[in-house]
Amino acid sequence: MAKINGSDAMFQVIYDWGIDHVYGFPGGSFDSSMNAIHNWKDKIKFIEVRHEEAAALAASAEYKYTGKVAVCFGSAGPGAVHLMNGLYDAKYDKVPMVAIVANVPTNRQEIDFFQAFDEKPWFDPVAVWNREAKTKEQLPILMDEAIRQAYAKKGPAVIIVPKDFGWDKIEDNFRVNANAHRENTPAPKKESIEEAVKLIKEAHNPVVYYGLGAKHAGKELEEFSDKFKMPIMSSVLAKGVVPDEFPAYMGSIGRVAPKPSDDIQTHADLVVWVGNNSPFSIFFFNPNAKVIQIDTDSEKLGKRHKVDVPILADAKKTLRALIEAGDGREESPLYKAALADRENWDAWQDSFKDSDQMPVRPEPIFDVINKYAADDAIFAVDVGNVNIDFQRLMNLHDKQKWSTSGLYATMGYGSPASLAAATVYPDREVWQLVGDGGFAMMNQELLTQARYNMHVLNVVFTNETLGYIQAEQEDESHQPLSGVLLPDNDWAKAAEGMNVKGVTVRTKKEFEDAVKEFKKMDGPMLIDVKFTHDMPYSSELNTLDDPEFVQKYQAQALKPFSYFAEKYGVDLDAETGASQHEDKDEKEEATVDTSSGASQH
Repeated sequence: MAKINGSDAMFQVIYDWGIDHVYGFPGGSFDSSMNAIHNWKDKIKFIEVRHEEAAALAASAEYKYTGKVAVCFGSAGPGAVHLMNGLYDAKYDKVPMVAIVANVPTNRQEIDFFQAFDEKPWFDPVAVWNREAKTKEQLPILMDEAIRQAYAKKGPAVIIVPKDFGWDKIEDNFRVNANAHRENTPAPKKESIEEAVKLIKEAHNPVVYYGLGAKHAGKELEEFSDKFKMPIMSSVLAKGVVPDEFPAYMGSIGRVAPKPSDDIQTHADLVVWVGNNSPFSIFFFNPNAKVIQIDTDSEKLGKRHKVDVPILADAKKTLRALIEAGDGREESPLYKAALADRENWDAWQDSFKDSDQMPVRPEPIFDVINKYAADDAIFAVDVGNVNIDFQRLMNLHDKQKWSTSGLYATMGYGSPASLAAATVYPDREVWQLVGDGGFAMMNQELLTQARYNMHVLNVVFTNETLGYIQAEQEDESHQPLSGVLLPDNDWAKAAEGMNVKGVTVRTKKEFEDAVKEFKKMDGPMLIDVKFTHDMPYSSELNTLDDPEFVQKYQAQALKPFSYFAEKYGVDLDAETGASQHEDKDEKEEATVDTSSGASQH
């Protein structure tokens, strides 16, 4: 029987699973696998990043865009440690991926050798599956199992490869059964549907709250909302499942969200909770509200709120069953008030689209992005205030995709995510949207974009502060600003030094001209937007009865929810949907963790 190097056999498995590229950075302990990468270069592309953290974050981002496992690698010692940030992003966001971690040769382990440490315990807390090969013959077997476990347990799998095993010859007799891989999409039970329909019929002010578990059920969510006249809200990560233009979509909930979703959630007496496990939802909704929760993972049922009807089933199938079984509803007072509240919010945001305020506001910039981004554009969104602006101002539609670092929320995510997007969608437009704080962390990946001539537009919002943290220090812990201010930097010049075209803009017109130029060119470009220092509207405080608050956010045209509630007859004092605004200050004082500075949203 033919012989093959252990690492070559491992890459045969990767290829047989339909994976045609890997992200990583070479090191001496990985030489045997680098040799395999060379041997497989005609079938598996090597994306050489400038830092292993970027490799792991790119692999995590790739699944978020495609639903397919991606592979990254790092060498022993520092290369292994550098992967951690991306692995934790995958762990927190339930993302299948595989990391190959090199180890020193077996005869150099446990003797304090160069770059050697006991790697397996290091990865145990982050990995859903973590194994080190004990024999050379195990390499293809373990790689196959790593991919299976990543898919099954929805997280990062780690395979540790001693250098000598990668060189050693083994029999070329291992073959995978990738075509046997299936996703589980259980159907709901009839009695559960009947119980849920009864609650929907009895509710006065029902709403829908969905997450990424409903990502394949966008049409059903729209139809469900329309039939039962329910406003719908999403987790942050589920933005785009339903088009932003859908009138009953209130946006996400929490600090990054638009005002209408935070306005209405307290007044719901029934929540149809679909595929959503946001930890912040413990702060949302009236605790007396009834809940119908739909999820394919029994561990999620009842985790964030008491549940009246748990449904262990696929979101798409369950929503379809409810649509067919239930009778249509008339518009509730809360539904009418929610739509009017959103119209007021949209009009207020639109009023700033052509603002000449300097430095430039976010609305003019996002107006250009909404007009010029291709219908199948891919967005790599970093962490910070850029998330707030994206959630509120970006109108996703058609085949547009986006991703960010969700629960782990690591700054610096945007650059590696743009590499993943450009790798898997080379013929589509990629936009990185990032603040100057996040971009300062991972900007070296411009070199990777240039090397592979990736068509990425890097939009850097330079406001000279860690804005998200600044707002926490000002609005939550009420402390002096500490450690948040950044020096201004010429990011356009830095980009030019890394072989990427750089442009600095200060107005909407200059930004629009730069975007037009990007759309005519090949390869990457960077636009440094000299951006407002003002903070986004605080939907946490949301005190429109305070003149200072109104003045700070230029919110004179916004109306408090009480206006819409009175107009449409929402009973703010009803037992099942009582407003908790009266003791809002006491509630916030009790829930804000000022010792850690952590935001409750």
